[in-house]
This record gives sequence, C-alpha cells and structure tokens, in this order.
Amino acid sequence: MPIYMDRHDIPESITAEHVAEMHREDLKIEHLFGCKGMTYWCDEKRRTAFCLVKAPNKQAIQDMHNHAHGDVPHRIIEVDSTIVESFLGRIEDPKKSNNIELNIINDPAYRTIMIVKLKQISFSAASPIRSQLELLNYNTSIIVHIERRLGRIVKKNLDYLLLSFNSVSNAVLCAQDIYAQFYDTPFSISTGMQLSIGLHAGIPITEKEGIFEDTIKLAERFCDMIRGKIVISHDVWEIFESENLNYKLNQECIKALNIGEEKFVNLIMDYTEREWANAAFNSDNFSKNLGYSKSQVYRKMMALSGKSSNSFIKEYRLDKALQLLKKNNRNISETAFMTGFNSPAYFSKCFMDNYGILPSKYVQTYTL
Repeated sequence: MPIYMDRHDIPESITAEHVAEMHREDLKIEHLFGCKGMTYWCDEKRRTAFCLVKAPNKQAIQDMHNHAHGDVPHRIIEVDSTIVESFLGRIEDPKKSNNIELNIINDPAYRTIMIVKLKQISFSAASPIRSQLELLNYNTSIIVHIERRLGRIVKKNLDYLLLSFNSVSNAVLCAQDIYAQFYDTPFSISTGMQLSIGLHAGIPITEKEGIFEDTIKLAERFCDMIRGKIVISHDVWEIFESENLNYKLNQECIKALNIGEEKFVNLIMDYTEREWANAAFNSDNFSKNLGYSKSQVYRKMMALSGKSSNSFIKEYRLDKALQLLKKNNRNISETAFMTGFNSPAYFSKCFMDNYGILPSKYVQTYTL
C-alpha cells in the first residue's frame, strides 16, 4: 500500500496537545478507510503538522481526517518511507511513557539540508585511478564528522552528498569540519577538485511533489553558483547566530546570504537552467529578462560568484559538456553544439582553458 505525507497548517489556537488528540482520533477510525497512521510531526513555532499514513489513495486520508476531527490536510504527497526516515529520523511514533496517557509529539519536521558537491576543475593533477581512490578515501573520512554532528545521509555518491540535520548549529559546524578537512590536506591539489557546500532549511512539503524539494534545490543552486565555499541561507544564518552568540565562524570560507541574494540566485539559476543550451544565450539576457540593469547583474554576479555573467554561463555549459562526455555517448562536435557552443574548435579551447586537458584527450583517458 502506498505511503503518503500530508501537511496541515495549524492556527494559533492549536497546540501540540491538540494535534496529539487528533492523531489519536485518526487511529481510532483509520480501519474504516483502509488507512494506517504511522506517525506525525508537530511544529508549534511554524504552525505546521505533518502526518505519515499508509493509505489506498489521497482521498482516503482526507476522508479519515474529516471523519475523525474535521481538520483536512492542505497538501498530500506520496513518499518513500526509507527517504522519509533518512530526512526526519523516524517513521513510527516515539514510544510513549508508561505514565503518560496522551503521546504528545512536539517534534518539528523542519530540517537543515546540506548539499556537498565535489567538482573536477583540473585533470592534470593525478591519474584517473589515483583520483578515484583518493575521492573514495575522502568520502569515507568525512563520515566521522557527519556522525559526530548527528547528521543523516540521505543520498551519497563519490562527488555528491545530501545530508539532513535536526540542528542548524550541528549542520553549520559539520560543514565547517568537512570543508577544513578538504582544504587543510593536499587532497584538493592532488585530485584537481573543488568542494562546494550549500545549506538551507525548510519543511518537507511545499507546493512541489518531492519531499524537501524546494530546500534541496536552493542548497544545490548555492553550490552551482557560488563555488568553493560554504554557502548558508538567510534563515540558517539567523538561527545559527541566535544559538551561538559568541562563536566566530571562518568568514573566509563561509558566505551567508541575505534574502535579496537568495532571490537573485534563484532568478539567475531558473533562467540559466532553461536557456543554457541555446547558443544565443548570453549575459545580456539576464538584464533583459530579469529586471536588472547590466551593471546590477555584473556587480551582483561578481559579489556572489567572483565571475562575470558570461564566465558563469560558459562554466555552466562546460559542466554540462563534461557530464555528457562522461557518459561517452556523444562525440565532441555533438557535445559542443548540444551545450550551446558555436563551434567544436571554440568548445575545445574553452574546455582546455577550464580543465587543463583537451576534450579528445579527456575522452581517451577518463571515459574508456
């Protein structure tokens, strides 16, 4: 039977005790609708509650809630229980104390999401086999930091990590630990790689279909636009500062964004993700279509990424080209035109300038 998570936006008058009572009423009559309530999360501060329910369909959940207490959910999405547990830490009600009649679960579903991305910026440092081995060793070594800071691994590849933290402070400090280990050792030089970390926080269900989809997307965009740093959203930064009044973070490696900068990142990335394969797409499109002057776009791009708009677009296209070449299912000319370059010769020059190797040599050495 499918598993769903629903979202209830709760009014000011509703407390965690009220939500616990409604959950109890659901469990009393769930069998009448073919449902099985697994657990729930309640956040009095943000006025949200989330239920995890096995059900034949979404309508059955709405009918069960309506019949039990009348508080129907504002949104329901289908989820995978393993993914939910990875993000939120449980898929069942916590055990009730023997001396407590009502199992009040005042446990917010608000989580800090961390994206860790490793990008190849040079292919001249080491052999493919050595780079892979060092990358594997690094990934193994940072698990210590994640466990120490009580993080949960949701997704893990050699060059990508998706992590979830209950605590904002633990997430930020873990990011700093991971970053320090990467750049305080010869690893980045020996492998030709660059580490970027994005941190954002949010709730599991918004208007998107995926769990924490909005939060993950913005954290990934931080990594794609502001490379080689730990990038922290405005909300995460405010919470961290309130919890750690006397703690000084390493400002050289950490970029804390304000709300305007977050909006700008989203606008730039939305437009770039739509247009990057179009050969006519260049920096002028940003100012024409996003409501900023050319000088505003230039200043904002330089302040955030350290690159001009055209350099950012070119680097974005080269990342896409590298992904295509890794799959080894396109030749170099096809790859050039598919990623918005006007000619294979210019593509090869840009690839060489960026990665220190010609695309033909890369294909021969790294994809066979």
